[in-house]
Amino acid sequence: MAEETLPGTETDDEPDRIVLHVDMDCFYASCERLREPELVGEPVVVGMGYEPGEGHGAVATASYEAREFGVGSAQPISTALEKLPRRADVAPDEDPAGTGHYRTVDIDFYKSIASEVKEILHDCADVVREVSIDEAYLDVTDRTAWDFAPSGDRTLAEGYARYVKQRIAREVGVTASIGVAPNMSTAKIASDFDKPNGLVVVRPGEVQSFLAPIAVEEIHGVGPVTARELASLDIDTAGDLAAADPTTLESNFGSRGRELHDRARGIDDRAVTPTGRPKSLSRESALTDPTAEMDAKREVVRALAADVADRAQSRGAMYRTIGIKVVVPPFDINTRARSLPGPVDDPDLVESVALELLDAEFADERVRKLGVRVSNLSFSAADQSRLDGWESTADASTGRDDTATEAEQSGSNTEQSASNAEQSASNDEKRLGQSSLVEFD
Repeated sequence: MAEETLPGTETDDEPDRIVLHVDMDCFYASCERLREPELVGEPVVVGMGYEPGEGHGAVATASYEAREFGVGSAQPISTALEKLPRRADVAPDEDPAGTGHYRTVDIDFYKSIASEVKEILHDCADVVREVSIDEAYLDVTDRTAWDFAPSGDRTLAEGYARYVKQRIAREVGVTASIGVAPNMSTAKIASDFDKPNGLVVVRPGEVQSFLAPIAVEEIHGVGPVTARELASLDIDTAGDLAAADPTTLESNFGSRGRELHDRARGIDDRAVTPTGRPKSLSRESALTDPTAEMDAKREVVRALAADVADRAQSRGAMYRTIGIKVVVPPFDINTRARSLPGPVDDPDLVESVALELLDAEFADERVRKLGVRVSNLSFSAADQSRLDGWESTADASTGRDDTATEAEQSGSNTEQSASNAEQSASNDEKRLGQSSLVEFD
């Protein structure tokens, strides 16, 4: 039953927020599976500082299949190898059961996949806060509602979150777990509640009952040291923390005690704040069957170019670079781009440049995915320029993608944001602080 008097219920003044926390499942391992589909369903370990055949480094992420053998993030590779020997070391006539695949972190590749995911998120929400390479908050209050769908079996907000999940899976090929709630802290807990590929919705009025049985360590800002101190006060669950005397908590933890008490009760008034406007806009389409048929490829590129140009117009964005992405089997990514003398808003130009780039090098290539991108965006409300007779300032044959530097900068900023977020959450919550490449999903 909904707890109508609890914080987070709707008032006559304004509707409850609808916050989505999107957390990619074992993201690095998922990216490796895109590149090597034969790894799907197999134990996969991605190591930082790891070299094939060596035993040094640390685990950046482990697939859920690898975790069943006791392999976990931040673990030394040497320990992981004891628990899950390397498949490559098994002789052809030996049983490979109980072994796994080890790969080295390829952060540039992961960033390229993450950029595809994040462009979907920015397309699905007016406000997006990117927390790390594989995690983001979305405020979709203006896109959907807490009302029940006509079928009566789920809220409109749940249906919208499902749509976001399906787009990520269909257009990028990786899975995400999503938590839906009236505030950020509850949405984050919900996204972790049913991993992998989970979708958990906590409606307004149900926040406190959802949180009550959860271990206190799951409350944002509670690290191992704080959890031990709370346990000494007989506080083991979020329900215990919510029922505790706030004065006692303040005397033990200062002003942070009051904050933790509020979060355990489902009170979190933080607004989802954006991390800035996108630096590029793109649309991609995976082909059902890889094809070398030029007419089919051109038809896809035309549709993608029209969609991207329309998205740019809807956001009041002009662009100085137009590019394409061509993925050939198994998962070799090729990008080509041309820069213009000045910012434009010209759908016909997007199509013509994209087709020229496709024709120049990929006429005979068998492809599995195509994409069109506009970048070097300008959001000035000034003239929506048209340039005729422009000349390329970049040689398409070089294969240089002008968005690469931006993507690297965006990734760097994202990792810094993640580091800052973990620092501010709790000084005693330091999980292998020496590397931002470790995943904790």
